[in-house]
Amino acid sequence: MSRDSHVGPWPRPFGLEGTGFLISVVIPAYNEAAVIARCLQSLLRDRQPGEIEVFVVCNGCSDDTAAVARGFGEPVRVIETDVPSKTHALNLGDAAASGFPRVYVDADVVITLPAIRKIAAALEQGPALAAAPRPVNIFLPGTSWGVRAYYRFWTALPYIQEGMIAAGAYALSREGRQRFKDFPDVIADDGYVRLLFEPHERVQVPDAVSEVIAPMAIRDLRKIKTRSRLGVLQLRQRYPELASREAKTKHYRNALLEVAGRPSLYLSALPYVYVAIASWLRAQRQMNTSGRYVWERDDSSRQAERPKV
Repeated sequence: MSRDSHVGPWPRPFGLEGTGFLISVVIPAYNEAAVIARCLQSLLRDRQPGEIEVFVVCNGCSDDTAAVARGFGEPVRVIETDVPSKTHALNLGDAAASGFPRVYVDADVVITLPAIRKIAAALEQGPALAAAPRPVNIFLPGTSWGVRAYYRFWTALPYIQEGMIAAGAYALSREGRQRFKDFPDVIADDGYVRLLFEPHERVQVPDAVSEVIAPMAIRDLRKIKTRSRLGVLQLRQRYPELASREAKTKHYRNALLEVAGRPSLYLSALPYVYVAIASWLRAQRQMNTSGRYVWERDDSSRQAERPKV
């Protein structure tokens, strides 16, 4: 039997004061005590009254994530569940939230309130129903050359500029959130949501940035990329029609040909190809041998202090 609980009053009615609308932010958190303060400080700085509500959903935590989040007071609400599931946490936060746009943020990502305002404006103006910031990879002082090279090549691929790819945050308008009922139990919640929208219905807001802290070493990068590949394989298996529609919009061959015209990236291609192949093989092996995935997380990037660019 699971135990789900919340702390603090439930949110004020939509658009009660301040800017005339209430942005709801849902942050699923699993043992994120080292980084949750960094995330919340960025979100809450310079907020206006009634502008934003934040739900930190601690799922299966055994550390002080909930206590750290409670320390921020209003407008942060803490929900706790003993079910260690990101999608369960998203559903709990969604059920408690009242505002739109609805923004979903990973606890180890740094995104500012001005960036979220820009995303909200993009959704309000339409026609997009889903939006995401532009991801910027932040490297720690000890990050290996291989990891830096991987991301140098990866960010040069044209389809990375599309909305809702590896940004650690995404947002849905009220109409967009009506596209599905609950988050299904999947590895890649962002991938699932992305599949629900046609390319013209989603947008990357280029002047809204999310800072995603890169892993320290290739072995750490391989872990999170294996999880990413597992997410793709699972979505293909469970939602073949949606996955097929998405695949038709991708032109990987053209993307590689475009990058091939940039000799400065040739050396960076080596770690990229290695990680891509190794993670796919590991993901396939996990799916084929057990039918279940192994959730692999990178802890090397989870440091309390926000690194400098």
